Amino acid sequence: MRAKENRKPAMNKALSKDFVSQLCPRCGLCCNGVLFADVKLRPGDDARQLAELGLALEKKGRQPAFAQPCACYDGKFCRIYSQRPARCRTFECGLLKRVQAGELNAAAALEKIARTKRQVEKVSDLLRRTESDEERLALSQRYERAMSRPIDLAGGKASVDLPGRLMIAYRDLMQILQRDFLK
Repeated sequence: MRAKENRKPAMNKALSKDFVSQLCPRCGLCCNGVLFADVKLRPGDDARQLAELGLALEKKGRQPAFAQPCACYDGKFCRIYSQRPARCRTFECGLLKRVQAGELNAAAALEKIARTKRQVEKVSDLLRRTESDEERLALSQRYERAMSRPIDLAGGKASVDLPGRLMIAYRDLMQILQRDFLK
């Protein structure tokens, strides 16, 4: 009897899809270049077909990969959802897993998504103030480029303070992503 009490109820497939439809369109962090810089294809993915669908594939080591932000992500939905690569099909962020496990309700998850996106916007705003920002790149790449530039000491206090403010905002974002999305 005791073993039965400790078991979690199996997640109803329809309920699981409902959580995906509630959370994922409001999030998109796995597609927009915030969580990942690129996605490697897996065996069984049809690289030619994916390229025809709009993914710009490059070799990443021995495997083809596509850069983030994903060219097939429109800001809410994946244009190739039914034909998306295996990694995309199998990825579930930590937040979604916690909701599916009943550890967090959907409303709380949506609030975490909103707070995270506000932090992403704070980092993005600081990146836009640097001369090295390229929004077509993943957030981590944008950050690396900005932080590798020399500080313009002649640019005044705002120019001198910008790298420190960016570093703190990016660190805060990475802590959120690690805690809520990447576990």
